[in-house]
Amino acid sequence: MLTRIAGGRVVDPTAGRDSVSDVWIEDGRIVATPDRGPDRTIDAAGCIVMAGGVEVHSHIAGGNVVLARLLLPELGVAEPDAPNPHGSGRDVGLLYARMGYTTAVEPAMPPVNALATQLELAEIPLLDRGGLCVMGNDDQLLQLLRDRESADAVRDLVALNVATSRALGVKVINAGGADAFKDGAVRFSLDDEVPAYGLTSRQILDGLLDAVEALKVPHPLHVHCSNLGLPGADDSLIETLAAAEGRRIHFAHAQFYAYAAVDKDNPLTGGFRSAAPRIAEALARHPNATLDIGQVVFGQTATISLDILRQFSGRKAASPRKWIVNAGDAEGGGIVPFRYRDRGPTSSLQFAIGLEMMLLSPDPERTILTTDHPNGGPFTAYPRILHLLMDKEARDREVAAHPKVAAERSGLAAIEREYTLSEVAQLTRSGPAKLLGLTDRGHLRPGARADVAVYRDQADRTAMFARAHRVIKDGTVIVEDGEVVAWTRGRTLQLSVEADAGMARRTESYLQGRFGAGLSSFTVPDAAFPGRRADEPVFEAVACRT
Repeated sequence: MLTRIAGGRVVDPTAGRDSVSDVWIEDGRIVATPDRGPDRTIDAAGCIVMAGGVEVHSHIAGGNVVLARLLLPELGVAEPDAPNPHGSGRDVGLLYARMGYTTAVEPAMPPVNALATQLELAEIPLLDRGGLCVMGNDDQLLQLLRDRESADAVRDLVALNVATSRALGVKVINAGGADAFKDGAVRFSLDDEVPAYGLTSRQILDGLLDAVEALKVPHPLHVHCSNLGLPGADDSLIETLAAAEGRRIHFAHAQFYAYAAVDKDNPLTGGFRSAAPRIAEALARHPNATLDIGQVVFGQTATISLDILRQFSGRKAASPRKWIVNAGDAEGGGIVPFRYRDRGPTSSLQFAIGLEMMLLSPDPERTILTTDHPNGGPFTAYPRILHLLMDKEARDREVAAHPKVAAERSGLAAIEREYTLSEVAQLTRSGPAKLLGLTDRGHLRPGARADVAVYRDQADRTAMFARAHRVIKDGTVIVEDGEVVAWTRGRTLQLSVEADAGMARRTESYLQGRFGAGLSSFTVPDAAFPGRRADEPVFEAVACRT
């Protein structure tokens, strides 16, 4: 069937398009203007037409997500029949699709928990999705590095973990920090040493950066730095960027590192101020770097992280006063409920810093909108965040309603910039897709997957982006005026990477010796996903870089 989306303002920065024109779809793909008439026409007059949104960092599946629901069931309570971002996979898919998103990535999938995570991801409807394999605190990797084994051996172990977990990329969370925590560390920085291995965080990060480059993984190493959320955390991000030495690197939830210590000699007494200008300047100087924001929004949430060191320290601020911390074999992690207090001084400053980072960005395509759901707040806050980025007057009213510290310790109030629709598309479409190596989405050029969001053009950008007028997934209309009209099943995106047979044998022996269970116990087999038609597979391969 040939479909014409007619008369909308088509916004596709990858093609330099921002004008009223048509988009044509056939067989689930965008096609060039054909020489015949359409079989179906979708009227988009008065609407904005963009590619479907792409999410790079949202905790939507996995053991810690399940534990968070159990620890804080009140987060999953909504109005009768109302979907909830902290609820089921069905709710997650519906709410993303309603906003015009068609792809989402879970950023924290330890290989030992990959099967459970992948089963949950497969149950999220309406979206394509993927997971990032977490390494950096696992014993086998640290043994290889401690014993000074070759870079090829490290590369082969990373490849094996990506292949067996069916991941889309690789993430490192406070490299070495979880292991150092087990030896009593309460703070861990780039050049601190993991006592049990004699390795620094820098050496672990270096090995993983090299491995990701050698494997030609499209997505750069996805890095959660040390000292998250502490005054002076900006030093950790800048030092980690320097340590990359030109290799591609992506910084997760960078807002939580944009905290410059007010008193460098005693950072915990003076609090923090915005380091957004410093990070924006570093991003401008280092084209190898990208980041997502981790924007803070107000209200009750639950922080979820495999950074056990930070979660253990943060338990004292739990609200309500209950928490879970798990020192696992590799990553460990924790769930700590937290309330970002509306008009609270610290929360207001965090809120201002995230917006400031995006508004100072030298390149929106390398500065991706996230809330680190649910850590900074729910992903359903995206429409309001976009509104504030696009509307200086609304932003000024917001800042004026907060404690003075938000304006005094950030530069947000002085920024005149207003995002354009093309920049919004870079922030939420083309940038995330390019970052993940998904060349078939994030744009509306011929050959792209027919994932399209159509929004009524409204001055109230919050309302506009909250409920898309039409959302099309693979050529099928799945949302009309914010309501799902077709419950489709997306695919889970996995990197096409070869596992080395020799490393597989070594890992089989290692796992048998450590756990009494072999590699087959930690893989994600097709047999775990019964009931799908042959023409509707669960997984779709994504090629490595050439």
